[in-house]
Amino acid sequence: MHLKMNIAVITPVLHLDGIKELLESKGQVWYCEHGSKEEVRELLLKERIDVIICNPNKQDYYIDKELLERTNVSIINTCSTGMNHIDVEYVESKNIRVYNLKTDFELLNKLPSTSELALTLMLSLLRKLIPSVNSVKNYQWDYEPFVGRMASELTVGIIGYGRLGKMMASFCKPLCKEVLIYDPYVMNSEFRNASLEELLANSDVISLHVHVKEDTKYMIDSNLLAKMKKSPYIINTSRGEIVNEVDIVEALKNKTISGYGADVVEDEFGSIEQSPIIRAMLQGYNIIVTPHTGGMTREGQQLAFTWAINKL
Repeated sequence: MHLKMNIAVITPVLHLDGIKELLESKGQVWYCEHGSKEEVRELLLKERIDVIICNPNKQDYYIDKELLERTNVSIINTCSTGMNHIDVEYVESKNIRVYNLKTDFELLNKLPSTSELALTLMLSLLRKLIPSVNSVKNYQWDYEPFVGRMASELTVGIIGYGRLGKMMASFCKPLCKEVLIYDPYVMNSEFRNASLEELLANSDVISLHVHVKEDTKYMIDSNLLAKMKKSPYIINTSRGEIVNEVDIVEALKNKTISGYGADVVEDEFGSIEQSPIIRAMLQGYNIIVTPHTGGMTREGQQLAFTWAINKL
């Protein structure tokens, strides 16, 4: 790749050591880290941008025809494994190359940040951390409403035993009574492989680590929730679309599940005020939602952006 590319950076990177210098060694760089879709499009047209550097965690709009039509963009370099922020069908039809990190296993195996957050969400729900902290903020000092669960006596079920599922399982192994695995593509693991029905019936915590595909979209719905026998806590750091969020809220209301911890909601590019999960959290249900911070650690970003930019 030639060194005179015009590069638009539409995600925050300037807090990372050496990234500005690395970017500017690749070409002329414009930073529009907090720009609206209209502002980014104006930049793409005005400066004849060749390359977009992006990340879905900060973006609240799609990279699609509306943004790209009649621009000079030939490469979209996303510092992520997922591409739900890009209209892939459209960009491929325009011969725009998309670089992502999905198959960069040497890098990905050094990035446990999302699984660390899954563990944090699990422990926070088990110990009712958020409501107990909020209670102290109101100058209350009463443990009784916040009696939690002890992880060492609980069974954790991991749905999806890929990179992040393996990491989550390894974190839970020394903490929990038992770890169950369900993944139709994995026959053997160091943990007990279970059928989906067995995992649902025997898990006190269920942690989701799957990609959004036709057979996983809305996989956790009212039918599967009805098979959960121990009123488990559900952790979702994958994608909001893995669960039927309306069914999750209903399961919390009728105590089919005990809590829901998520780093994702289904429509992150729309109005989150309409999210049934966020609305239920505000109504006081046992829900913790973080704003897609799974991979957002300083060390993880440093590694990932360095790797991604070096593809140019």
